[in-house]
Amino acid sequence: MAIHRLNHAVLYVRDVARTVAFYRDVLGFRVKHEIPGGRGAFLQAPDSTNDHDIAFFGIGAQAGDSQAGRGTVGMYHLAWEVQTLDELEELAGRLAEAGALVGSSDHGTTKSLYAHDPDGLEFEVVWLIPAHLLDDEAIASGRGRILPLDLAKEKARYGGSTRGGLGISVPLGVSV
Repeated sequence: MAIHRLNHAVLYVRDVARTVAFYRDVLGFRVKHEIPGGRGAFLQAPDSTNDHDIAFFGIGAQAGDSQAGRGTVGMYHLAWEVQTLDELEELAGRLAEAGALVGSSDHGTTKSLYAHDPDGLEFEVVWLIPAHLLDDEAIASGRGRILPLDLAKEKARYGGSTRGGLGISVPLGVSV
């Protein structure tokens, strides 16, 4: 028996309501359940079938910043996958407008945005080249280096509405 996939993540945050508002308003997550008194919330990603994909538990305004990767071990980031480059571009605008976008990268086979939530916790939003469009150029361009992301170039090459991840993160031919 093997692990199938990550089902959800749980994060400690200073202010649950502020964090929920960000994930809801900027990223489109839906609140599935809240713990009274602002103690916690469970959210579902827009196209998810999970009960919840992320949960937040409040620990108060006095909580210090995460030192993961700077002074302590810990998680670097979570990555959320989008279906199309058009969606990636739309989220780039929404994240920039919210003051949350901190970078973007072309990793060859993946095209990524990086952002911080209200507590400074980093996350990635990624589009994956579908398996049938992978070629030697895309595979080689991501080896050992990170390139700047040129969304216009990627949309011209792959199409803005091309479904990403097919045959990679989205299985082909799966039936129930």
